Amino acid sequence: MAKFVYKMQNILELKYKLEEQAKSEYSQAMSELREEEKKLDTLNARKNEYQAGLKEARSGKLILGEIRRYEQSIYTMEIMIENQVETIEHCKQLVEHRREKLNEVMMERKMHEKMKEKQFELFLAELNEAEKKEIDELVSFQYNKPADSREEF
Repeated sequence: MAKFVYKMQNILELKYKLEEQAKSEYSQAMSELREEEKKLDTLNARKNEYQAGLKEARSGKLILGEIRRYEQSIYTMEIMIENQVETIEHCKQLVEHRREKLNEVMMERKMHEKMKEKQFELFLAELNEAEKKEIDELVSFQYNKPADSREEF
């Protein structure tokens, strides 16, 4: 029996490897985004602590140095938060870029898989045709034998 060999199997294997690499890059970008979002949450929590400290400092005995320290800390946190938001936006763009790349690579792999499938179907059809032809030849050979050489049952 004939064996099916896909001529572009090495390209398909390469597409599998590229897809795995793209998945890995996408996963890495997502984990970086989550990490940066955690940092933003931490900064917001620290800012909230400073705001609570400022409110408490203003409501109790007024110590100007302490109030200024809280105000400066809040201002610093706001700047850090703005920077972190920009970092998160950059990470989101990177994630989107990696997702698009992954989709593109997956579509290429699927296209090659479909090509392999179609070639396999063609191979099966050719194999079936060859089998039919062989059976027809065998039947016509037996039918066209001279009557005296045929065995009767």
